[in-house]
Amino acid sequence: MIDLENIKKTLTTAINEYFDQVTLPTNGLFVLGFSSSEVMGDWMGQNSNQEVGEVVINTLLPLLTQHHVNLAVQGCQHLNRALLVEREVADRRGYEIVSVVPQLHAGGAGQVAAYKAFKDPVEVEHIVAEGGMDIGDTQIGMHVKFVQIPVKTSVKEIGDAHTTFLTSRPKLIGGERAIYSWPE
Repeated sequence: MIDLENIKKTLTTAINEYFDQVTLPTNGLFVLGFSSSEVMGDWMGQNSNQEVGEVVINTLLPLLTQHHVNLAVQGCQHLNRALLVEREVADRRGYEIVSVVPQLHAGGAGQVAAYKAFKDPVEVEHIVAEGGMDIGDTQIGMHVKFVQIPVKTSVKEIGDAHTTFLTSRPKLIGGERAIYSWPE
C-alpha cells in the first residue's frame, strides 16, 4: 500500500527546497514529468495509479501558485510526450493546441489529475519551460529551455521513483572579452 501522505510531505519538501535555490520568472513555466507506476515501485506504464496522480498534482499546483509559476504536465510516450497546460498559458506563449484528452494509460495519472484540476486544460506538443521536476526518470529535458542546470534537493525519491530537478539560464555567449552582467 502506498503512503499518500508521505508522497505529499516529500513532494512539498522537494518543491520548497527547489524554490529556496531557484527563482523562476513570474508566469514562468514548470514542467512535471511523472510516472505513478515508478512511484508505486513498478516499471513505467505498468501500474498507473490515479490516487497517486491526484496527490502529486493537488500538492504541486498550490506550491507553484505561491511562486506565480504555471504547470505543464508531460504525457507518456503514447501521446508523444504532449503537455497539458492551461489554455491561457498556451495562448500567451503562442503554443499550438492539439486535440487529445488524456487517459490513465494514454497520458498518465498526472495528466488525468491535472485535466481535472485545471480550469481550462489543453494539450500542446512543444513547450519551452524555465524549470521542472522529473519523478520516475521520464526525461523532461526536451521541454526545458537551453541552458539547463540541475538542481539538487535532499529528496532523491518520491515513493520508489527517482527524482531530478532542472532550472535554466540564458546562454553565455562571447569569448574572453565578454562580460555577463551590467556594470553598476
